[in-house]
Amino acid sequence: MQNEPRFAVITSFLGKTKDRFCEYQKDMPLEDKFKILSEIEDIRGIEIVYPYETPQADQLNKLLKKYDLKVSAINCNLKAEKEFLSGAICSTDKNTRNKAIMFIKDAKDYAASVGADKVHCAPLNDGFDYLFQEDYPLAWRYLVDACAQACEYRPDINLFIEYKASEPRVNCFVDSAAKALLLCKNVGASNIGITLDFGHALQRGENPANELCLIAENGIPFYIHINDNNSKWDWDLITASYNFLNYAEFIFWLQEYDYRDFLSFDTSPARLDVKDTFRSNVRITSKIWSLVQRLDKKKMKSYMDQGNYSRILKIIEEDIYGL
Repeated sequence: MQNEPRFAVITSFLGKTKDRFCEYQKDMPLEDKFKILSEIEDIRGIEIVYPYETPQADQLNKLLKKYDLKVSAINCNLKAEKEFLSGAICSTDKNTRNKAIMFIKDAKDYAASVGADKVHCAPLNDGFDYLFQEDYPLAWRYLVDACAQACEYRPDINLFIEYKASEPRVNCFVDSAAKALLLCKNVGASNIGITLDFGHALQRGENPANELCLIAENGIPFYIHINDNNSKWDWDLITASYNFLNYAEFIFWLQEYDYRDFLSFDTSPARLDVKDTFRSNVRITSKIWSLVQRLDKKKMKSYMDQGNYSRILKIIEEDIYGL
């Protein structure tokens, strides 16, 4: 029997968020966020942002026990510090690069102290806005070296790198699944992986299921962020609200690869009720997961191998859409 999905939420989405124009929801203490999560059925994991939402380890462990939650990942934020605005692990300033690397190392220490097995990092300030702005080969060498140093430190804690096409830089250096995969290959460590954000793949013009298979077939560990968008921007919408069939196909391959880690909701409630937003994520994902679980996957893969899409479409019509 296929394992059931496990759900987590990035804690920063439970409180106040903002974009260039508006602020949403209200600021609140970390324990209040834990309480909210504990009241949402079937969410048992948190992805907590380091170092801005991380109290002393003993305090966090008490909160985890009190609200019966586990840490899915420590999210190491390399975007908020003033020194990191023009680059963190790819900065031309050695002291800035060292500070960014130390952030990741410290996050790994913290992860170990709260029972987490991974640090997730999105190096989104590492990129460029203008042509002729960056020495691309040098920046890539800095990127590989920084990740190699972070992986060498505490090899028991995995480092997962999240890719994104843009934001806050116009162009991020790690902007695609293929680029993230190349980075992992260049680093060559056994404890480096890729965070595949469903919405980032859509924004990049990728097919999330295809990229998932690419990563898996290259033997690179993966961790999943779930949200949705209209492919024009990373809106972090409720899952499957725009791209239902893409999500069903994505889950199809997650099940094929027997994914057992958390599905972490990188979803912004923005103008919606916080609890209702994440309840919707859980409800929709659970239903699609069960629906895909019941498919005759052996038959579908046989039709794929035959190139017989008409038969596959009939299964989609009847068993996915219920037409």
